[in-house]
This record gives sequence, structure tokens and C-alpha cells, in this order.
Amino acid sequence: MFSGLSAFPITPVNAAGIDENAFLRLLKRLTRANVDSLGVLGSTGSYAWFTREQRRRITELAVAHAEGIPVMVSIGAFSTDEVLRLAEDAQQAGASALLLPALAYQGLTQEEVYGLYHDVAHAVSRPICVYDNPRTTHTQFSEALYARIATLPNIASFKIPGVPEALPAAQQHIAALREQLPAHIRLGISGDQFAATALQAGCDLWYSVCAGLFPHAAKALYEAVKGESSQCAAAQTQRLEPLWALFRKHNGSLRVMAAAAHLLGDTDAVCLPRPLRMLTDADTAEVQRVITELGLT
Repeated sequence: MFSGLSAFPITPVNAAGIDENAFLRLLKRLTRANVDSLGVLGSTGSYAWFTREQRRRITELAVAHAEGIPVMVSIGAFSTDEVLRLAEDAQQAGASALLLPALAYQGLTQEEVYGLYHDVAHAVSRPICVYDNPRTTHTQFSEALYARIATLPNIASFKIPGVPEALPAAQQHIAALREQLPAHIRLGISGDQFAATALQAGCDLWYSVCAGLFPHAAKALYEAVKGESSQCAAAQTQRLEPLWALFRKHNGSLRVMAAAAHLLGDTDAVCLPRPLRMLTDADTAEVQRVITELGLT
């Protein structure tokens, strides 16, 4: 589960609710590309906007159509009780692993964050990936908190945010994290624009938004890094910079990937859950230009 390229697709909707056919089209892209794992209902999968029943249904679909690829499912919610209910649903549906962000409306203290992971880790039977995403969750993880959480049962991976751009600084950052963690814990990078640097600096895997729609482009970058071709990895990263620039321009990757999924014919024109809105026509045209120029169509 916790190595290689993990692809995180969007969860498309239509006027009737979850667009199951569109979701299965997206999954087919990923299974054909033979990604190493699937990350379902992550931040790009819009988990926070779906009901418990919808999340269970998406998990069931993903597991049934993963063609043997392991599936990790987000169980993030504001209350621990709801997290535990979502965890049970995901386990019963056959998820291979659980992705747990410390979601908060009021900012959580370090002790409260630890308490969340303690309660969940002792209640589940699947491995947990700890999702450190301060931009979305409004929760900060210290290195000491990493170390405490890593001692809990079933903790298997940390999904970390971006690393310093310079490779020596990134290596120092990853090394500092490694010093806090047991040897079995796997570190995965979640910021696509930082992927090559983070993997070269010692991360074990890439939790990738890009791979959720463009798996072949993501695999080319990943394989360049793992092939120890720093020049090729840098070239692949630079080639995809126009896509990363769109992510920065539009406050993250979600709206860009939703627009791209529609442009590729996989989803309806409106495929994000309300109150989220699709990009304007002008911005969608820019997405079309970028994915065409990059050969992602």
C-alpha cells in the first residue's frame, strides 16, 4: 500500500448526486495505468462534502473496480465518533488502508490531535495514513507530535505537505522527520509540485493529485526519480510546471482537475458538489490550453 505512486481522483457529481459512471471512468484510467494504489475521497475527492452513505458507496465502487490495486479511503470528519463510524464503513467495504486528517473547525491542540489518532488507532484493524495538511485542516503537527503518533498501533504512513525547493534543505527536512519515526513508517509527499524533490530527498511514495487524472505523466516523473536520473526528473517537473501554476492560481488542484476531467469527456460540465463552483469559461479555456500543450489529452 505505502510505496510507489498513489493516485487521488476527484469524486464527480451530477444533478442526481454521485456520478457513479463518471467515477468508474476515472478509475479505469488509473487501473489501466497500473498505479500502485488508489486514494479515494481525499481532499481532491471532496470527502468533506459527502454524507456517510455517499462515502460508503464510493468506497464500495472503488474496491469493486480497483482490479486488485489497494484502495485507501479518507475517514476525515470533525468528530471522533463520526470518524470511527466512517472507519468501520471503510473497513467493511474492503478498504486496504485509512487516510485520517485531523479536521478541525476550532483549531486543535497537540494533545487533542494525539487523542484523535490514539482513539482511532486502537479501534481499527487497517493501517492508517496520517494526513498532515495544515492548509485545509487548520491543524499544525510538530515533530514531537509526529513521534508520539508514530508509536500508536496501525500507524503506517505520514502524508506530508510540501518540502523546501532546494534539495539539500529538503533532505535535511526529511532526515529530521525520519529521526522522530520508527523505521517501518513510510513518508509520502502530497504536494505535486514538490514531488520530485521530496522523492529524491528520501520520501517513500507520492500521494498524487496529478496521477488521479494523468497517471502516465505522473508515472514518468516518478520513474525518472526512482531511476536516479535527476536531470530527467527535473525536466519532467519543469515540463509540468504550467499545471502546477494552475494549481497555485486557483487555490489548489480541485477545481483545475474537475475542469480537466470534463474537458477529457469523463464528467459533466458541473461535477463538483455545491457550494463549490467550476472554473469560469475563460479559466477552463486556459486549462484546455495547458493540458493540450502538455500532451495530457
